[in-house]
Amino acid sequence: MKLNQIADNPGSRKNRMRIGRGIGSGMGKTGGRGGKGQTARSGVRIKGFEGGQMPLHRRLPKRGFRNTSFAVKLNETNLGKLQAAIDAGRIDAKNPVDIAAMVKGGLMRRAKGGVKLLGGGELKSKVDIAVHGASKSAVAAVEKAGGTVKILAPVKQADAEPRGKNKRMALDAAKDGGKGGDKGGNKPKGGKAKAEAAEAPKAEAPKAE
Repeated sequence: MKLNQIADNPGSRKNRMRIGRGIGSGMGKTGGRGGKGQTARSGVRIKGFEGGQMPLHRRLPKRGFRNTSFAVKLNETNLGKLQAAIDAGRIDAKNPVDIAAMVKGGLMRRAKGGVKLLGGGELKSKVDIAVHGASKSAVAAVEKAGGTVKILAPVKQADAEPRGKNKRMALDAAKDGGKGGDKGGNKPKGGKAKAEAAEAPKAEAPKAE
């Protein structure tokens, strides 16, 4: 190896693109700066603009929902981190390991909505774990080491009183006294008078003498 034989990796050094050298170069005329006016400035947000008419992303119907705002936020930890905490003495493998033990052992800062166990790393210790979720590989690794994984069900808080449609239905049922009336709550107009008129015998017309 000599100094004149030292070279960088192939493709790491490229020649600069010369702009404004004709349309055949692919970077001629405007030189990558677009047209005049708004398109020649930086910071322009014109993607999706259709000249003032209703754009496509607003014409199409929106269906479904996203669970982002009210989803349960879980911590994630791998088996390798758990084994490292056990080896360091921060977690006692003889006692059941739950979210409180993991927070105390430094695996996470706070409990949040629970913890999900992932299968990254290697677990050698026999330990009983109680978590809110676990991957198949994590469960298999824990059981292979002689331990168990208990999946905790999320805590569901029942409402103190019905809300929304259920509340309206409960109020309607209370007004009716538990009787199943008209679904819309509308009573027939003039029902009593019409029934009496139907039951009364028709008066005979006087005969002409």
